[in-house]
Amino acid sequence: MKLKLPNPGLDDRIPSHMELERMETEEAGDRPKWDNKAQYLLTCVGFCVGLGNVWRFPYLCQSHGGGAFMIPFLILLVLEGIPLLHLEFAIGQRLRKGSVGVWSSVSPYLAGVGIASMLVSFLVGMYYNTIMAWIMWYLFNSFQDPLPWSQCPLNANGTAQVEECARSSTVDYFWYRQTLNTSAAIDDSGSPQWWMVLSLVAAWTLLYVCCIRGIETTGKAVYVTSTLPYLVLTIFLIRGLTLKGSFEGIKFLFTPDVNELMNPTTWLDAGAQVFYSFSLAFGGLISFSSYNSVHNNCEQDAVLISIINGCTSVYSATVIYSIIGFRATQKFDDCTGDNILQLMNAFNYAENNITESNYHVVLSHFNQTNPDVIQKLPLKTCDLQAFLSQGVEGTGLAFIVFTEAIIKMPISPLWAVLFFVMLFCLGLSTMFGNIEGVVVPLQDLKLLPRAWPKEVLCGLACVVSLGLGIIFTLRSGNYWLGLFDNFAGSIPLLVIGFCEMFGVMYIYGVDRFNEDIEFMIGHKPNIFWQVTWRFISPLIMVVILIFYFVTQITKSPTYLVWDQEAPNFPTLEPRDYPSWINVIIFILAGVPSLSIPAVALYKLIQRKCCKANDFSADAVDTISGKMQMSDKMKF
Repeated sequence: MKLKLPNPGLDDRIPSHMELERMETEEAGDRPKWDNKAQYLLTCVGFCVGLGNVWRFPYLCQSHGGGAFMIPFLILLVLEGIPLLHLEFAIGQRLRKGSVGVWSSVSPYLAGVGIASMLVSFLVGMYYNTIMAWIMWYLFNSFQDPLPWSQCPLNANGTAQVEECARSSTVDYFWYRQTLNTSAAIDDSGSPQWWMVLSLVAAWTLLYVCCIRGIETTGKAVYVTSTLPYLVLTIFLIRGLTLKGSFEGIKFLFTPDVNELMNPTTWLDAGAQVFYSFSLAFGGLISFSSYNSVHNNCEQDAVLISIINGCTSVYSATVIYSIIGFRATQKFDDCTGDNILQLMNAFNYAENNITESNYHVVLSHFNQTNPDVIQKLPLKTCDLQAFLSQGVEGTGLAFIVFTEAIIKMPISPLWAVLFFVMLFCLGLSTMFGNIEGVVVPLQDLKLLPRAWPKEVLCGLACVVSLGLGIIFTLRSGNYWLGLFDNFAGSIPLLVIGFCEMFGVMYIYGVDRFNEDIEFMIGHKPNIFWQVTWRFISPLIMVVILIFYFVTQITKSPTYLVWDQEAPNFPTLEPRDYPSWINVIIFILAGVPSLSIPAVALYKLIQRKCCKANDFSADAVDTISGKMQMSDKMKF
């Protein structure tokens, strides 16, 4: 016995297989099409493979036992990521609409799923493009020799280095002071920083130019934005492997700590990373697949893109940790060199009498013969493993760790330009999908005049996002961006993903869905898809959702601040958010999630109060409805 909830009027809301065949031969409908299969695949790969693959995945590997993290990641990639990716591709290709149109066609009660996807795409795109502005700022500054983050500026008198820089590091100072000019609290906003405002305007303008005609323009841009990062990653890998200490970093990354496999947090983080790295539940993948031929092999596409995504995560982690290994070795050598200098000065040793090779032997000898002198010396603890295990993610990896490694390389401006061009391409191709996830639902909702072309809708979305994104250019902007990142792109995506799978399996109907896929690709989904769609994937998402919800409500939310007055400066100081921030958290995480039941309740009330407006009236908005109406008009 198969569970399927009542869904009256479904046949009137969706095109039949015969109508889809007719559309295919007559090229009916007003939706654009991909020029070729490569363009579609590159667009999807560009949307799925983003900044998170470069700076989030390596950090999780380092945090959860190195190579041991690969095991749950790959298992959950198969059981969670690929099934939902295939489902989004298939339902978009079958119903030929964006996220709002698809879920409204499945059931008017599910229209909120599409609206939630649109809201999340809008919120995430708003802060994601701010990261693009930061990348552009660093890219502009990379065309200098020496690089501006390679040395501390002098104070007003020109007699010494600026104290804040001298107490921290050149890369920290350039990031927190010269780029962000950050404040010491989220409620100490200050005014917009003009250089960041200009960078943000440039980022949104460039995105608009690329997206102005939808897939007609983004489809051309992805030939560069989706392929160039792989070329740059390969160049960095070749360069990284020639640097001292690179193999120590790679060895550290892949050395498995099997005890981590028994830690439930490792599996939950792996599940969340799989979910986010595929850009699922944003609505962009549904829109992209709707531009395909109805007989495109969406199952093959899902498997191929999943393999590319997983391999890219592992490949980028290898590249990143080859550079981190070099950086850690440099810090280890500098630490050892400072200690050697202290010993040489204390015991009047000639230069080169104490070297890295005999340092530990000499230090052990002095500990036995002159322990009092050694105890008074400011010797540092130099541990390569400690330097390697300094876990960093997100902006810290890109704008602090990597930039610090770059200034130690010969021809450092060249490597800086390559690195930030790569990040820019990764971010831009992801933003194509985010904009698609906003503009297409706006068209489906018909909130704006239908006469407005897509260029106007895209421009409106960019202008509104730019205006609201000014908050990220304030002195507290970095803290606001962290807040958006933690809450806008977490719980809502899990809620949407679960609703998508439940909606297709138990409201649209698994039998109908199987028949649709057989019609599109020539065979029904095998037992793997059946089991994962119906049971395993929804269960995984529910477990992850409950885990994150419980952890968020059981702990007081905190954030890290850059504060010169903090006792542990330059270490970032943890602070509690002010109480009013809970309202913002509710807007970011609660509003998109609650829009799903809210729209369903609205539709229920509307149906009960206005029974004359039956759900079958929605058929006019579907392709089949348009075709039926056009046939009537002919006669």
